[in-house]
Amino acid sequence: MSKLSSVLAILLTVSLAQADWTIFRGNAEQTGIADSALPDPLAIRWKVKLNESVEGTAAISGDTVYVGSLDEHLYALDLANGKEKWKYKAGPIKAPISVKDGAVYFGDEDGMFHCVDAKTGAKRWTFETNSEITSGANFAGDNILFGGWDSTLYCLTKDGKLAWKFKTEGPVNGSPAIAGNRTFVAGCDSHLHVIDIKEGKETAKIELGGQAGATAALGGNMLYVGTMSNQVLALDLKKNDVAWSFEPQRSQPFYSSAALTDKLVIVGCRNKLLHALDRAKGNEVWKFATKGRVDSSPVVVGKRVFVGSTDGNLYVIDLDKGTELKRFELGRSITASPAVAQNCLVIGTGDGFVYCLGKKE
Repeated sequence: MSKLSSVLAILLTVSLAQADWTIFRGNAEQTGIADSALPDPLAIRWKVKLNESVEGTAAISGDTVYVGSLDEHLYALDLANGKEKWKYKAGPIKAPISVKDGAVYFGDEDGMFHCVDAKTGAKRWTFETNSEITSGANFAGDNILFGGWDSTLYCLTKDGKLAWKFKTEGPVNGSPAIAGNRTFVAGCDSHLHVIDIKEGKETAKIELGGQAGATAALGGNMLYVGTMSNQVLALDLKKNDVAWSFEPQRSQPFYSSAALTDKLVIVGCRNKLLHALDRAKGNEVWKFATKGRVDSSPVVVGKRVFVGSTDGNLYVIDLDKGTELKRFELGRSITASPAVAQNCLVIGTGDGFVYCLGKKE
């Protein structure tokens, strides 16, 4: 290896190690692909017990983990050892946590959307909606976008004022994907909506044939999303139509959000299986069986896939073969999704634990 290649390799390693996980699926397109590496083998570095279930996905920014609980608190934990830095009182929290420019953003089951100072845990502002919030926040410039169970996609300014809102005909469970000046959201009105971010106006919509509780993953001119009517759909944004659909033999709803590689769409199902589908054609490449529902959304880290199951296990799966590499018995049930940054994976469990996995000490 040349000296220049060695330097570039070191810089890449440092860059991967320092990558953060600041929104639900790791990036604005909601693809579930980690920019950080993870050690192999992986070990449990620490675990922290909270007072109630942890069902939402954590955010990792710098040396801090931000995670919500049904015990009505947002917690800031030290990534190195899990020690509590501060906690903030809200309503019960199921939504993923988002972080941007020194602020933490999340909604709660009481319908309140919060902006909290990332260093101190002090409230900056709140915005009240008319129903619970399970959507995570995404960002378009200085604006914050999220969905609500009051059949609304909200766009707020950085000081918490309403920029615009878009009404649907059913709850918006998933987080909006963003690319350029457009946002994409699938909801319980059985449509995928394409919305101009500047104006808040719909530019297109695609019939899904069923309600969607998951977040859509965006890759180029294609969106991929699972539905409650037991299908995974590939949506062509140029034609505004369904390019392909997949329904498993053991047909059950999809609440898991897909991870999107250059070749595969990887998504969990309530049939207790993780499915890997050919991104171009929609045929099944492999499937992996767990002993519980897979509502957790998978994350791809290099050649490994990480996903939780309601059987209480976090599974590590070979990306190419779909075979089990490792499993960690973490809790009674896992519906939260992994967050991966700083060479660590953080995930919550139904019995109120937050785990950090990384290099064995």
